[in-house]
Amino acid sequence: MLSLLKKLAGGAVAPAAACPPAPAAPPAATPAPAPKVDPYMLGLRDAVLSGWFNQQTGELFTGFPVTAADTLLDVGCGDGGNVHFCATRGAHIIIADIDAAKVEATRLRLGDTIAASVECHVTDCAPLPIADQTATRVVSTEVIEHVDDPAQFLAELVRVGKPGALYLLSVPHPSSENLQKDIAAPEYFQKPNHIRIISEDQFKQMVSDAGLEVLSHSQYGFYWSLWMMLFWEAKVDLSSPDHPLLNHWAETWAAVLESPRGEQIKQALDGVVAKSQVIIARKPLAA
Repeated sequence: MLSLLKKLAGGAVAPAAACPPAPAAPPAATPAPAPKVDPYMLGLRDAVLSGWFNQQTGELFTGFPVTAADTLLDVGCGDGGNVHFCATRGAHIIIADIDAAKVEATRLRLGDTIAASVECHVTDCAPLPIADQTATRVVSTEVIEHVDDPAQFLAELVRVGKPGALYLLSVPHPSSENLQKDIAAPEYFQKPNHIRIISEDQFKQMVSDAGLEVLSHSQYGFYWSLWMMLFWEAKVDLSSPDHPLLNHWAETWAAVLESPRGEQIKQALDGVVAKSQVIIARKPLAA
């Protein structure tokens, strides 16, 4: 082949010109780190998927609508997250908590809402400083497990509700509490914290014995159940829970929720290990 090329070209074949060196490829850019998943914002997203804070229907929780016509009492208001949603619906708000600092912080938090009115009480709820048949909506979440006499506490909640009033009550689910028995800090199960673990049947019986009609009973919070287990192991401050165990779990759960069957997986896991159980109940009209 080389001889043929020489003949066709009338002489020797000129050597091929050397190819210029290819420019060096720029170094690969280091990918930006993925934004850190906020465990509390992820928990809020998880709660919304569980039926909380429905802006479209105005329900604080599925089956518990709140409107501007309601007078809503939140006993054990905590940081005010639940009652803030209700205040944005324009309801008359009454808050009660044994912690004066939490009551004041919640009062300030409600200042920029359209609540028709805000009434505040610092009280141990024995009794509640509220007149009979005052509220059309009564909320008390994650409180009964703390009190010495659940029957007396529930009797007070029933007393201050109007006939036909709706009640939103929640306590920790035993599946999560039992998992933490040997993991949590000892004080978690000591007064003034959780002094009892309440089974599903016990919870329903408590509410029924108080004279309320149970309308629904549900559970949710697999995400928080596992998060709390890892929190005890991480030994970090709850106000700044920065630890690889917690960060990786939040990233994993966020990825689960983003997956095609994420909500289905969440519902299945919530049914196995739940952080909380929720009852929606009604005070009889004849009461």
